[in-house]
Amino acid sequence: MEMLSRCVILGTLACSSQLSAQGSSTENIKTSGDILATALPAAALASTLIWKDGQRATLQFAKTIVTSFGVTHVLKRVINKPRPNGGDYAFPSGHTSSAFSGAAFLQIRHGWRVGVPAYLLAGYVGWTRVYVDKHDYWDFLGGAIVGVGSAYLFTTPFDPDRVAVSLGKRDEAYLVEFSFQF
Repeated sequence: MEMLSRCVILGTLACSSQLSAQGSSTENIKTSGDILATALPAAALASTLIWKDGQRATLQFAKTIVTSFGVTHVLKRVINKPRPNGGDYAFPSGHTSSAFSGAAFLQIRHGWRVGVPAYLLAGYVGWTRVYVDKHDYWDFLGGAIVGVGSAYLFTTPFDPDRVAVSLGKRDEAYLVEFSFQF
């Protein structure tokens, strides 16, 4: 898990240094957002193949990304909000929903040490879409909600010790206790 956290942080630094080296033109910002929109879900998928725990993590990820993609594209067609640059199908942002699906999956499975940098990268993806005039902040927010919501529907934490259920009896009452460690 420590290695995954380092990889996410190093990815952030690599992207930043690449942008600094090439200048911060609109095309470079767009490209970095495009790359990260794919890299975050790819990192989430890779984490399921590296850290196996019997919870069918790869299936959880597949359900997360398919749901995010499906909901995003159904909403795009149903709402058909115009893009700031004049195109169609702005709401919600597909790049943003993809990035936030990966970030939320990483956070749920591996904790906030991995989640915070992943969410920062996902936020950067959303910002790039606004910056290059493909979306506005409502589209960004919609994509983030779809992505995070999809991950929370299907993803369980990697550490099975975080969740505990116990049964007991006190006086004449039966008790069920559920606890979750954040």
